[in-house]
Amino acid sequence: MGKYFGTDGFRGEANKGLDYEHAVKIGRYLGWYYGARLGKKAKVVIGKDTRRSSYMFEYALCAGLMASGADAYIMHVTTTPSVSYIARTDDFDCGIMISASHNPFYDNGIKLLNSHGEKMDEETILKVEDYIDGIGEIPLAERENIGRTVDYVAGRNRYIGYLISMSKYSFKGIKVGLDCANGASWMIAKGVFDALGAKTYVINDEPDGTNINTNCGSTHIEGLRKFVVEKGLDVGFAYDGDADRCLCVDENGNVVTGDHILYIYGLYMKERGKLLNNKVVTTVMSNFGLYKALDAVGIEYEKTKVGDKYVYENMVKNGHRIGGEQSGHIIFTKYATTGDGILTSIKMMEVMIAKEKPMSELAKPVVFYPQVLKNVRVKSKPDAQNDPDVQAAVKKVADELGDAGRILVRESGTEPVIRVMVEADSKEICEKYVDSVIDVIRAKGHIE
Repeated sequence: MGKYFGTDGFRGEANKGLDYEHAVKIGRYLGWYYGARLGKKAKVVIGKDTRRSSYMFEYALCAGLMASGADAYIMHVTTTPSVSYIARTDDFDCGIMISASHNPFYDNGIKLLNSHGEKMDEETILKVEDYIDGIGEIPLAERENIGRTVDYVAGRNRYIGYLISMSKYSFKGIKVGLDCANGASWMIAKGVFDALGAKTYVINDEPDGTNINTNCGSTHIEGLRKFVVEKGLDVGFAYDGDADRCLCVDENGNVVTGDHILYIYGLYMKERGKLLNNKVVTTVMSNFGLYKALDAVGIEYEKTKVGDKYVYENMVKNGHRIGGEQSGHIIFTKYATTGDGILTSIKMMEVMIAKEKPMSELAKPVVFYPQVLKNVRVKSKPDAQNDPDVQAAVKKVADELGDAGRILVRESGTEPVIRVMVEADSKEICEKYVDSVIDVIRAKGHIE
């Protein structure tokens, strides 16, 4: 990770950690890097979510791009996966999404995508960061070389058509609830489900610039749980602010997480001979119950660091077809290069219809183990993590748990924090083992 860009873009509170000048400079550099530097005019596609500040950042990015001679194609309010899809299918040099995903409305972010719709490579991002910090100069375009903006709502419409084409079945007669988080999916999701024949019920589809993710969407799924039960719906799907995540709610109001989705669709692929390498890609934060369920049906798995970036890298490197995170960021590499919440919900509908089973029955084999996670502020993350006594305490817990649970100790990527997590048969056991490791960290003087 660089100085400004993390695993999921440049994020910060609007006009504090991330301001319009940052956006102008990002546009300036990308417009030159993909255009004038190569003796051509760059084409860049831009999308945004519904935050108040997204409009400010959109115009700032466009100003920077045009000043460097690039043309900015504006998709307006749309989802991150739609920008990824259009970047790779419509011959763009790169794509930009303005969103802080599931964060509160006052935060925002700038996500950079390459021409394949993938997260931009680290080398290019570091060059962008250098320019933000004043390293290097870029000439301004002049006269006929100055760029322009192009209204590209047609790109969003083409993406909607692509989503509709992803379903093998009609959804006729199925009652579906959608929670759009007052975010980017509000203009897309209902239209897709209606076109596929579902009887669609929608909540949180009235964005006002300040209500994105507020007590709604995949991070506050209790509203959808209640809605599904009260309306007697067959299934519900909740998205986050930029709709690259999806969580489900079964007909009884129970939450179906990203881990459940990986199991349900992974098994569906295996049964049809489509699960290449017989593997599902997870992160280290997936629940132990997922691994037990996968073991029971003979599906193998990979574990990556936390972050969809690492999941995708593993999938591409090894040729795996499905991977994701417990948060609902699911990647189907046959259809997309990033997580896509609406696509994920379509795929879940496909399994329900093909197997003629309700969501509750599909998810039943994944039994979550109790989990306790505690954060410890430390003076030095590497010193605490690498302390021989701490490592010995972790190994002791792992040995005592055996096949009945697991322990994970990892560093926070953004804070001076060590995270200690244990999964076991009971919360009491989890608490005991987590505290035993933290006691050693404290005894060795690592706690701040």
